[in-house]
Amino acid sequence: MIKNYFKIAWRNLLKNKIYSFINISGLAIGMAATILIGLWIHDELNHNKHFENYDTIAQVFQHESSNNVVETGPAIPRPLEFALREEHNDNFKHIIMSSWEQPRYIRYGNTNINRRGYAMQEGAPEMLNLEIIAGEKNGIKEKNSIMLSESCAQALFGDDISIAIGKIVKINNRDDLAITAVFKDNPENTSFKDMDYLVPWKYYVTTQPWLERAKTAWGNNSFQLFVQINDNTTMEAITSKIIDVKKNASPEEAEFNPQIFLFPMKDWYLRSEFENGVQTGGRIENVWLFGIIGIFILLLACINFVNLSTARSEKRATEVGIRKSIGSQRGQLIFQFLSESFLIVVLSFVVAITIVLISLGGFNNLASKEILFPWANPIFWIISILFILLTAFLSGSYPALYLSSFNPVSVLKGTFKAGRFSALPRKILVVTQFTVSIALIIGTLIVMNQIQHSKNRPTGYDKEGLVQMPVMSSEFIGKADVMRDQFIASGGAIEMATTSSPTTDVWSNRGGYTWEGKPVGFQENLAYTDVSYEFVETLGAEIIEGRGFSRDFPSDSSAVILNKTAVAYMGIKNPIGKLIRHSDENDPNPPLKIIGVIDDIIMQSPYSPVKQSMYAFDQHGNVSYWNLRLNPENSVRKNLEIVEGVFKKNFPNVPFDYQFIDEEYAKKFRSEERVASLSKVFTVLAIFISLLGLFGLASFVAEQRTKEIGIRKILGASITHLWMQLSKDFITLVMIALIMAAPLAYYFMSQWLQKFPYRINISYTTFLIAGLGALLITIITVSIQAIRTATTNPANSLRTE
Repeated sequence: MIKNYFKIAWRNLLKNKIYSFINISGLAIGMAATILIGLWIHDELNHNKHFENYDTIAQVFQHESSNNVVETGPAIPRPLEFALREEHNDNFKHIIMSSWEQPRYIRYGNTNINRRGYAMQEGAPEMLNLEIIAGEKNGIKEKNSIMLSESCAQALFGDDISIAIGKIVKINNRDDLAITAVFKDNPENTSFKDMDYLVPWKYYVTTQPWLERAKTAWGNNSFQLFVQINDNTTMEAITSKIIDVKKNASPEEAEFNPQIFLFPMKDWYLRSEFENGVQTGGRIENVWLFGIIGIFILLLACINFVNLSTARSEKRATEVGIRKSIGSQRGQLIFQFLSESFLIVVLSFVVAITIVLISLGGFNNLASKEILFPWANPIFWIISILFILLTAFLSGSYPALYLSSFNPVSVLKGTFKAGRFSALPRKILVVTQFTVSIALIIGTLIVMNQIQHSKNRPTGYDKEGLVQMPVMSSEFIGKADVMRDQFIASGGAIEMATTSSPTTDVWSNRGGYTWEGKPVGFQENLAYTDVSYEFVETLGAEIIEGRGFSRDFPSDSSAVILNKTAVAYMGIKNPIGKLIRHSDENDPNPPLKIIGVIDDIIMQSPYSPVKQSMYAFDQHGNVSYWNLRLNPENSVRKNLEIVEGVFKKNFPNVPFDYQFIDEEYAKKFRSEERVASLSKVFTVLAIFISLLGLFGLASFVAEQRTKEIGIRKILGASITHLWMQLSKDFITLVMIALIMAAPLAYYFMSQWLQKFPYRINISYTTFLIAGLGALLITIITVSIQAIRTATTNPANSLRTE
């Protein structure tokens, strides 16, 4: 019996090739998109789960209040480590101080590479459960040791990484460290994916003299602290014990109401956003967004199947009547039609898997992932089987119930009528399809407009032709002025300046200042950067008042430049010449004189307001980057060749590393651009699936009305009139869908935009473009079939009458 059901189902598929193709291709595309979204969501939800201690690892965060605004972040003071060890050590398996991710030159023989990694305390390899390929597990217990990732070791020693153990490498062309271990690279979906090396915290402390001073500086939030809690406690319980550690230990910090808490690893990636001290979400919103999109895309594909199956019901009415008249029960008919649905879904699933395999590489590039197809994962196949059964049931249940309900007497007498409202469910489903599709179009357009709005925002400096070079080697110290002269003389650059942080980020925030007119109780928090004389000229920043630093004024060594936001923030009137003093009367540094005000420079998020910033003259050689303004009269390639030649002449053993500022700035948009790109792909697929179904329905309607069209043509109807007759119903349905989609899209996208302080206003033109676009592609889709039918010779359609 079952074999007979599937044999009939297969014959029906072959008999109706066009409709079978539309059903199978529509479902396959919908299922492929859903599988890709599912794999993406699985990868997102499993971020950091590579680490065995995932549930017990946390990073120490703190809230700090300033002028009634609470800021939250991972930067903590070094004394916090000692306080936790002395007062709360029983709660932790590991307390690990860490540097921020740092680039370093690693040299062995003639090979010199630039890699990123961390300085961490002993216990870090065990806490992170690094998979050791060669060497010892705790490879950073000795001060002059280093652990390398597998890819880093291969870059230095080739494929045989076992020979790396015991070899001496030179770090930043200064210190010799012995390789004690090689560990397997962390996966892409971890927070430590760029951990190419680990060096001991003890080594880090000896190379940075200021770290010794930081041991008692509760106000110096320059470090990271990771912990692994004991099994018999919880993150919340420990947080309640340590929340006031900093406030109690440092009275001068108490005015900022610091609150220490443990931020669990499970939240680092998906729920990392805070607003005024409250955890507000993060990437988890994208997971929900694409999960909903995946469900809708599959729903659209199922709607196609339901629509085409019920639309063709009259073609199978006689079959149902005969089956019922010879004794077929309704349950048997339902099983017959569900088996046809199951066959279509299975074939669609096979096609979907093929599509996924073909497109997975491109999808990974688009989503910046390293997703592999889970061939060996039994859970995936169990879910797939349930997925097939559920989809077959959802897409086949209504057609099965509808077809099996026909009265055999009416069908066989020829008096069967589908009913006045038989097409109403199909119309509702078509409206549903296009409501979803149009809402996706509107949402994607708004996301793209928001990104472009932020890209078009004035940055406050000229990004084009600006290059930054990281200063890591000790050979660079004290040579900035000499190198500036040589770069300019070579013709490869027209100016150069040094900075203590990159142009596209803020690495230091400072307070503890006083000035004339400072409000009582005001808690300042200024983004702070040390810069050299030619900073303003190199960046092309706009001077609003005063001037930049100049070699003609020796007093500029104790001068500062503020951005216009800082002037407003501090409430300083006529700022040029005003003094900013240190609040600590024992501070030996002289007061800072304001010599200039520049336009706001976007150094952090382009979606947020520019932070109040202070640019101080670098008195202590606090240099992290050389910034070069390339010669605009030469090509970029020629300039880089010239600059590299000068660089190599002075530093033959140091890699020539550089970054284009415009490219570094562009990285700030990558997360939102990935969301936009994925949204565009899935929106196109949703539209395509909807149009595929619309084409099938239009073909069926045209087939039903073939004789009517023939008669109308004989009576003189024009092709335009016939086209309108066949198209108007579908156009009306799309217009209804637009009316329904517009308020839904407006509401949800307004909510999405709220997370951007610098955002667009939703324009009616977005809805107009989406509506006209949907209407146009609908007209084209329907017109293909309508015009073909309208131009058919009426003699052919009426020959059987």
